[in-house]
Amino acid sequence: MGLKLEDLPVKLLSRLRSLKRWDLSGNRLQEFPKSLDLPALRYLDLSDNQMEDVTTLESLRGLEELKMDDNLYITVSDNYKLFVLLPNLRIYNSKDVTTSANHLRYVYSDNLRTRMIAVWERSFSLPDPISAEKMSSLEKNFVRAARQQVKFGPSSVADFTRWRVEILAKEYLRSLTEPKDGEDHTENKEKTDVSTPSKRKQTDPTTDATMSLTPRKKLRSDLPKSPPQSSPHKSSLRLKPQTGQRRTETPRSSTKMQQVKEKERKENPNRKDATAAQLHRNAHVLPVIKACSKTQPVSLKPLHILQCHSKQDSSEDFSTQLWACAFQALSESNGGSRLVATCGGDSVCVIDCETGMVMKKYKVPGEEFFSLAWSTVLMSRRGSAPSQACSILAAGGKRGVVKLIHPRDNVAYGEFRASRKSLSVLRFNHRRGNFLFTGSYDNKIAMWDVGGVDSHYNFKVVQLLTLEVGATPLHICLPPASPDTHLLTACEDGLHYYNTQLGANSTTKRSKEMEITFPIYKEEDKQHNYHTIDGLSFLTDDVVASKSHTHGSIYLWSWSRTRSQRPNKSNRSVCAEVLAELQWANTDIPYLALNTCPGWAYIVCGDDKGLIWTYHVTNLQENSFQTRKPIPPTEVLEWPTAVRKGLGRIEGPSINSVAMDPELHYLVALTDKNMVVIWKREASS
Repeated sequence: MGLKLEDLPVKLLSRLRSLKRWDLSGNRLQEFPKSLDLPALRYLDLSDNQMEDVTTLESLRGLEELKMDDNLYITVSDNYKLFVLLPNLRIYNSKDVTTSANHLRYVYSDNLRTRMIAVWERSFSLPDPISAEKMSSLEKNFVRAARQQVKFGPSSVADFTRWRVEILAKEYLRSLTEPKDGEDHTENKEKTDVSTPSKRKQTDPTTDATMSLTPRKKLRSDLPKSPPQSSPHKSSLRLKPQTGQRRTETPRSSTKMQQVKEKERKENPNRKDATAAQLHRNAHVLPVIKACSKTQPVSLKPLHILQCHSKQDSSEDFSTQLWACAFQALSESNGGSRLVATCGGDSVCVIDCETGMVMKKYKVPGEEFFSLAWSTVLMSRRGSAPSQACSILAAGGKRGVVKLIHPRDNVAYGEFRASRKSLSVLRFNHRRGNFLFTGSYDNKIAMWDVGGVDSHYNFKVVQLLTLEVGATPLHICLPPASPDTHLLTACEDGLHYYNTQLGANSTTKRSKEMEITFPIYKEEDKQHNYHTIDGLSFLTDDVVASKSHTHGSIYLWSWSRTRSQRPNKSNRSVCAEVLAELQWANTDIPYLALNTCPGWAYIVCGDDKGLIWTYHVTNLQENSFQTRKPIPPTEVLEWPTAVRKGLGRIEGPSINSVAMDPELHYLVALTDKNMVVIWKREASS
């Protein structure tokens, strides 16, 4: 019936003193009416709702059976809270939970109580004399200390542990000052006073219309509207044959800026001399060049332009911004490298790059997808059949929810809430395909074990780590040789390194180990902040490519050399050991991501004019490494001449993201004007 909380009048429903069974499934309830006393109620079905605060069920103390299936925001901690709040609950989601519920009510709670009392005896005592003001201050400080210091159980139920410790701490404090015959009454009162931390509330549709769906992204709205033409679903733009001589000049940074940089470099007495810089570059870049057999640059030609993320499948939509793309792993058979996943607006698409066909499309009304990632996990099969590897796709965005998709079977088989705020980036561990990192706009990176799936697509997600970040994480990179222990993240306040090694002696909540800085930081002043790093990718096991829209360059630097400058953990800031500086566009538009193709030694990054800057790293040995001028790109791919009937040439948009398959058969670019552009490598290259 689409019922919400305001549709359940407490005064009227409280008169149902004999009600035993109540089915409220399939509605839109975010919480249950507080203090609704139904003494005879034994069965309640709240499945398929939008429940967030389970503590509102506390008044139903006679409840014996409860169904909460298909409530997106209910966590393991919420389940545990229900077992404690409802002392007679026996059946939960059609399963007998008597044993586990009793364990939580007694054994688990006793362990927490013991640890909580130890905190009291170690650091607190009653005031003398006792006054209401002093007791209020004492309670606040004691509860805060107990919540922080009492650690017990897995991290996935940390929210429940803190909630339960707070109740037990208040009960214990009152037991020291009140008569014991009032203990039961006090316990009930305290449980009523404590509420669970609010989950991320669903945005009201009226608010949605005025929200900035894409935080801090600069929009472009200079396109004329086009009339509707053919069917917009899987629609593509027509590539117009080029006439006349093609523009071949390479865009460059302004002459004035280059002269300023050259002068400042010469005047910097602390800069290493050219000989030392040459040695460093030879030590790291040249071995990469020699190891790569692809010594000639490739020739890429535009193949398809698609509009597959349009709002309401409208061919007039040139405003939806597309944010992330990634090729399916080569481990999948059936030409997996031809399939690229793209996300933007409310949809995720899987495209065959050769044919330009949208093979799969997943839409979530009201969502805006910002990131996606491919991985391979194990799928168990019926009977004694061995498990098999299957390729899955994770996608997330504005809602903070990760969608798990199995494209081969065309199934979006699961989802879980990764953050109360929008997700900015997703990244799987390439060595352990079930480990997923999510970065979010609450300045956190979480590490999850998404496990495998069975033949019925049952799965389980466990949170393993939380990394505290100083600003929004924009990219996450795992060093190819050590993905289980190291993580680099590019953020709005810089580039940071974290230790992600799991172990019994390691905390599950960690701060950064080190910040990696760049020489240009020394030029910062009140008008210029160069810390935002909005591009990051490994070119080899050691060489990293990174960029900022404020630098006008892409830096290649050595991961191992940079780390070696930090002999002890006390040094929290280390300057990157830059090996080369690549010339890139001058632009004020942030979040234009670069990408790398290690097998072909290629770096690619788009700009805000629709140009694709490509760098073939093996060609760098032909340039003069001794010079301190930025190395120009190998080729700049022009924006294809795309036209629609009745609409003139579409000028180049901002290229938000690019991706290459491992064999560089295809290059895919996503734009801020709802266009997916696919280039193909010519056979001769």
